[in-house]
Amino acid sequence: MLRRFCLAMMLALTVAGCSNNDSTTTTPAPTNVQPKFTATLAPTNEVPPVTNADATGSGTATITLTTTKDAAGNITAATADFVVNLSGFPANTTLTGAHIHQAAAGANGSIVVNTTLANGAVVLTSGSTSFERLTITVTDPTIAQAIINNPANFYFNVHTTANTGGAVRGQLVRVN
Repeated sequence: MLRRFCLAMMLALTVAGCSNNDSTTTTPAPTNVQPKFTATLAPTNEVPPVTNADATGSGTATITLTTTKDAAGNITAATADFVVNLSGFPANTTLTGAHIHQAAAGANGSIVVNTTLANGAVVLTSGSTSFERLTITVTDPTIAQAIINNPANFYFNVHTTANTGGAVRGQLVRVN
């Protein structure tokens, strides 16, 4: 009986010693990174450059993407938060829109993410303002992935009544 017990203990220790269970190895927890981008907005970045009264305007835009991914890591849905700061515009400048467009510097492109800012919803009474547009749906998840992969191929711009095609513009730059 003692012999069987010793044999069973040796077998158990052998099996335990052959195990791949290394308690020092840990699996990293998945991270939910929300990519953040900035754009330095200037009238000289518009195509063609703005030369009228809005030419004194400038600003910054910060855009944060929140993505949902499937088990394979593909983006299946995305939203964007926009924080925009503008200054140097003529008093009472009225904004008519603000968007992300797809195009490299020096070229104009189509709107791919609309902030849904309504014409006239923001007026720069003193020539400066800040505004936010939060949880804006990115209607095409492949656009969110394209922005993450190559932000320089996208720009953000703000439109005014004096410059309906865009008053200030800046290419996206990833900051995290």
